Amino acid sequence: MAIAYFDCFTGAAGDMIVGALLAAGADFENLRTELGKLKVGGFEIRSETLSRRGITCSQFCVDVQPGEKPHRHLSNIIEIIDSAGLAPRVADRAKRAFNRLAEAEAKVHNIDIGKVHFHEVGAVDSIVDIIGSAIAMEQLGIDKVFCSPVPLGRGTVKCEHGILPVPAPATAELLIGAETCPGPAECEGELTTPTAAAFFTALADGFGQPPEMKIETIGYGAGTREFGPLPNVLRVLIGQPSQAGTADTVIELAANIDDCTGEILGAVIEKLITAGCVDAWATPAFTKKSRPAWMLSALSSPANVAEAERIIFTETTTLGIRKRQCSRAKLERTIETVETSFGPIRIKLGILAGRVVTASPEFADCQAAAESHHVPIREVIVDAQRAYSQRAGK
Repeated sequence: MAIAYFDCFTGAAGDMIVGALLAAGADFENLRTELGKLKVGGFEIRSETLSRRGITCSQFCVDVQPGEKPHRHLSNIIEIIDSAGLAPRVADRAKRAFNRLAEAEAKVHNIDIGKVHFHEVGAVDSIVDIIGSAIAMEQLGIDKVFCSPVPLGRGTVKCEHGILPVPAPATAELLIGAETCPGPAECEGELTTPTAAAFFTALADGFGQPPEMKIETIGYGAGTREFGPLPNVLRVLIGQPSQAGTADTVIELAANIDDCTGEILGAVIEKLITAGCVDAWATPAFTKKSRPAWMLSALSSPANVAEAERIIFTETTTLGIRKRQCSRAKLERTIETVETSFGPIRIKLGILAGRVVTASPEFADCQAAAESHHVPIREVIVDAQRAYSQRAGK
């Protein structure tokens, strides 16, 4: 399983993401062929090797033919992606980035997501940057993405709606839940573009320090601006997770609640899980005035934090939510199916350094089998464990 860590020490843009991946080993001619499938036209791509402050970089360029630039809706871009015959994971990643962007634009402008029409990011060069990034990631076999704190920049930026503060409203909305930083004092203006913000927050499994990994290749993608003594480049480190397992970053949300019923808290926990939280739970607590209460907690990926907060605020009586970033070590996971006396049962496997260290029958499968055969659940669990042990030769 390959992982990529994007080090945005002077920011990031869509062309810099593609450039970094090309410098790390993605094939330019294959990229050209795949992008040629897009029913967009009117553009050519090129890649140049140059030096920035002594660092060899790749600069990815999209040359767009002059003419009127259409305003595209999300449905138009999804149609472009679906009709191109791209690899499934390439199409999925690109659509997730554009969906993320449309959600942010819809919230900023208070309109329905279907009515959002893209300006800068709907332009041909930005479409090529996002889809090109997904293509290059697939070439390199990247399964998981991690990102450094995202530099915001300072000052103002000129866009379709006029002069706006940095970060622009849509970029700020996109970065909710992500770890950010101001960026170097020498770097004025916009450091992270909406294209890059959408790509990272849609696809990153965590933000912060690099995960534990064995680095195999490094690439630098050059931006178009100069920042004085600092090189305007985006670095990507690609490699394999350490043998200790895998790691990512999650956000832990917590709220103390002393005036909600157990039924409501149970329903909230179910909604949080359905919304994509890694886990959610309630812990008994005593709060001010010695009141019995509950501490409602949830673990969320950075990309899902905003939705998790919305659920907690609207479904409970809390007035505040605590947040903290957590580094999480994980076993590699896979699922196998075994045949038992009660039918097929899935087994969740935890893998450490290539060796299975835990095997657990899927409880929902065991429960359904127990109900259909009118036996206790524990009999199905024992039978599933025995079937897996026999197949594994244990």
